[in-house]
Amino acid sequence: MKAVIDIETTAFDFESLSESQQEYILRQAEQEKDETARNEKKEEAVRFLSLYPFTAKVIAIGFLNIESGKSYVLFESGGNVEWENEEKQVKYKGISEKEMLEQFWFMAKKFDTVITFNGRNFDLPFLMLRSSILKVKPTKNFMMNRYDTSLHVDLLDQFTFYGAVKKFNLDFYCRSYGIESPKSKGVTGMEVKELYSAGRIKDIAIYCGNDIKATYELYKIWKDYLNIGKTI
Repeated sequence: MKAVIDIETTAFDFESLSESQQEYILRQAEQEKDETARNEKKEEAVRFLSLYPFTAKVIAIGFLNIESGKSYVLFESGGNVEWENEEKQVKYKGISEKEMLEQFWFMAKKFDTVITFNGRNFDLPFLMLRSSILKVKPTKNFMMNRYDTSLHVDLLDQFTFYGAVKKFNLDFYCRSYGIESPKSKGVTGMEVKELYSAGRIKDIAIYCGNDIKATYELYKIWKDYLNIGKTI
């Protein structure tokens, strides 16, 4: 099975971190002599906490089965909540973060190949490290050989030829290739924390579903026109 995957995360409150952790996060900003610049760097450091598995948690995991075209989005919920968008072939299920990770790794055993956008630098290591924190053991290591696309196709690697040319975000590539961008619905990754704080977790789940759909469409461009001499 080939599957497109994507995750959404949100940071813990900065104040919930230990004093030593807070000091470490702000250490570089504190070295700035100009007060305005120092405050800006502090805000930036706190804003980026959602990118790190030790200062953030997984609130949605989406995967799209390329063979069937069906998607499944797990999202954080205090109780079991499920619904389906039959038109878009997407099922949504609300469970705890630990249960999300357990279900993801159970499904991962069936994945021959995963397709991501920047998954090597973000999604996959985040999932693995977050799993270790919650005592969930990953069933596969998709981080092994960066240049072997039989197990993992990171589209950001592929569209930049492993860093040879400038990288752009998913929205930029989508608009360049005429693919409907997940951001066209009025939600961006930077707004996930605000949506989460407002209790709009279902909107985040829908955004995650749109992300994997867009990534799948971009994958088809790569497979048909750029994957020269390979069979993935």
